[in-house]
Amino acid sequence: MAKFNTTTAKPAVTGPITSAGPAVTYEGAAGVARDARSELFLFAVANMVGEATFYEAAGDRDARYAQLVRQVAIADPEWIAGFLTWLRSRANMRTASLVGAAEATRALLTAGKPGGRQLIASVLLRADEPGEMLAYWTGKYGRAIPKPVKRGIVDAVQRLYTEFSLLKYDTAAHGFRFADVIDLTHPTAAADSPWQGDLFKVALDRRHKRDTALPASLPMLARNAELRARVAGNSSALLDADALKAAGMTWEDALSLAGAQVDKAAMWSALIPSMGYAALLRNLRNFDQAQVPDDVATAVAERLSDADQVRRSRQFPFRFLAAYRAAPSLRWGHALDKALNLSLSNVPKLPGRTLVLVDRSGSMFDTMSARSELTRADAAAVFGAALAARNPGQVDLVQFGTRSHSVDVRPGESLLRVIDRFSNLGGTKTRTALHKWYAGHDRVLIVTDEQAWAGDGDPGSAIPPHTPLYTWNLAGYQAGHGATGPYRHTFGGLTDAAFRMVPLLESGRNGTWPWE
Repeated sequence: MAKFNTTTAKPAVTGPITSAGPAVTYEGAAGVARDARSELFLFAVANMVGEATFYEAAGDRDARYAQLVRQVAIADPEWIAGFLTWLRSRANMRTASLVGAAEATRALLTAGKPGGRQLIASVLLRADEPGEMLAYWTGKYGRAIPKPVKRGIVDAVQRLYTEFSLLKYDTAAHGFRFADVIDLTHPTAAADSPWQGDLFKVALDRRHKRDTALPASLPMLARNAELRARVAGNSSALLDADALKAAGMTWEDALSLAGAQVDKAAMWSALIPSMGYAALLRNLRNFDQAQVPDDVATAVAERLSDADQVRRSRQFPFRFLAAYRAAPSLRWGHALDKALNLSLSNVPKLPGRTLVLVDRSGSMFDTMSARSELTRADAAAVFGAALAARNPGQVDLVQFGTRSHSVDVRPGESLLRVIDRFSNLGGTKTRTALHKWYAGHDRVLIVTDEQAWAGDGDPGSAIPPHTPLYTWNLAGYQAGHGATGPYRHTFGGLTDAAFRMVPLLESGRNGTWPWE
């Protein structure tokens, strides 16, 4: 009888996350540390900068992140460049990538190494971000701005500053307005955008309250000024959808101009055709409260559930759960459920039987940020339920804490309804839950913050050594609950992109960083 060449044999491949030695979790359990690149990766893909978590104060967390970035930037500049570009563009972590680029550039400058300009430019993808970068840099390092930082910002300004972006982002709510960025970095118009010279002048005039005529090269700004003048005498001008679009009027500006006399249903109906995807998702409650007509609501629902728009929006999957919970009516439910499923397109179909453990301990109920009611427990439930739904009859879905329970997922059932079955289960006894529920499964996937209770031990010790165990970390704490290596893999993040790693590893290929 063959001992090794069996139908269940799996290759001893490894993922990119690398263990570095023993450590202790915040709850006192024996755990493992990771090398600097691995720790930074898991940290950054879940890091809402300036936000405390259950176990770390905001200041401590930010300091650890900055130190890791500086350390890795000096040790491996090529890796940090690929990582930060991916973090902003694919992982969609805006603030973490911006802070990362600033701190990496600072470290490179101190060490006399090049590369800062490219790092800065690579993470500035929205027109308000050059000002955000300057606010961070000057707030931490003073008003002396090095050339690589200035040049990286100029590269971004030439890409991002347009008439619409000026109208949308150049507001008094920002300490660094477009004019301040221009004054500090001295950009010239991009070669293919000669009108930018006029735009820069208008931005400076606006900031310094100089009344000057708008040049013919900037027709949107002129139409915006004309529309505002019309609204001063007749607010019904805000009900013209074509005029709103031509004037680059944002929904925020329209609301502030409308006053109490405008028919809100009519105004939203006029605004909706020119609103972006994220704005639609954010305003479902307002649409309901204004009682927009059913035909308008149908058009919104069609956009929300359009596969291409979901993909381009790069919304985190849990954002659809937030929108569902916030909307008073049920008319968005099907569209949001469809959008949620579309946002989870990377969740794989897996051969054989899979055990999925979703951490519902107290520390997972920390909110993602001070502005959000969603928690890591919500994100974990979304991902766990998606795996079960994508593999009907082949996934055993379990929620765990100090105790554990199975979660039913019925064929064709809405993910949004499945998520309602999850609850708060106290502490973190990961190994105990795995020992209870493992029954010869082909693989195990745990969605968690890895902060097991003292005495619970490495969860990998509860299953056979050749059974693949995938830990998906949603918090980025320093110590993990078990070592990585053959058959033991860790990945993380707030999108479904990490799921791509599972079939890759099981096909017999070592896992690489997602940008490589």
